[in-house]
Amino acid sequence: MHKLLTSLCFGLSAFSLGLSAHAQAAWPNKPIKLIVPFSAGGANDLMARSAAEGASKILGQAVIVENKPGGGTTLGADVVARSPADGYTFLISAAGVISNSMIKKSMPYKDSDLTPVVMIGLAPSVILVPANSPYNDLKEFIAASKNGPGFHWATAGTGSTPHFVSGILETTYGAKLDLVPYKSGSESISAVLSNQVEGTSEASIVALPYIKSGKLKALANTWTSRISVYKQLSTASEQGYSELRIAHWAGIHAPAATPADILDKMSAAVDAAMKMPEISERLKNVGIEPIGGTRASFNKFVDEERLRLSAVVKATHMKDE
Repeated sequence: MHKLLTSLCFGLSAFSLGLSAHAQAAWPNKPIKLIVPFSAGGANDLMARSAAEGASKILGQAVIVENKPGGGTTLGADVVARSPADGYTFLISAAGVISNSMIKKSMPYKDSDLTPVVMIGLAPSVILVPANSPYNDLKEFIAASKNGPGFHWATAGTGSTPHFVSGILETTYGAKLDLVPYKSGSESISAVLSNQVEGTSEASIVALPYIKSGKLKALANTWTSRISVYKQLSTASEQGYSELRIAHWAGIHAPAATPADILDKMSAAVDAAMKMPEISERLKNVGIEPIGGTRASFNKFVDEERLRLSAVVKATHMKDE
């Protein structure tokens, strides 16, 4: 009798494991949700919707984008960190997923609650000055800022990409910048347009229309390569400022306990999406570079960015008030 019960229990366990493995292998068998911690219409939202469109075709399931802005991306990230680790809720991540815990006094979740899945793409940051500015490159701008009281520099608040750009310009290259925080990137752009400040930086997708129309002047692109649709703008590295390297990027993070095989499938689907000509060209045409890649390459990127941004935070004493 004991042997019979043991055999039955073993058989049930094996059957249960078989069902579990089958359920996991069948992923996805319902719609997948991408939480965007930004308002609709921005660079990250556009990249999220492009990734969703392509991944949906690859995976054979609807991939739904849901915007949850607030808290400097912590609101949306917290939703994902607390979601079931079943592969049906992902975060559209940005630099804040790395830097928020370095800057904010308190966080609703731990960095370890989220795990990197795949890079989607990035919009290089562009250093902008008024159209009538006498400066034509970074060397002239930095040198002139050191004279007198320095330049006013617009940011979109503590920890924003323009804030990090200014931090690198100051601590690595000696620029003298007086930060003027605005509520958004669009307000920062308005400040440069009206000559209220001497400069700022903004994502290529936002900056290019102003540059092409002659309303603003671009001094450099702060990523590692030139913008596909505006190759005439040199990089900061090409101008001799190799440490000035930052972009407005979007990736995907998942709840930390999500099974590895699901993460691999999601990563492969987004990578394939970024290679689809209709998606790739659409993004490039507005100044966004599609990236994709593997889980390993995104993990490497996140680790390296954490080290770089942490150094800037410490050097500038960057803290959210």
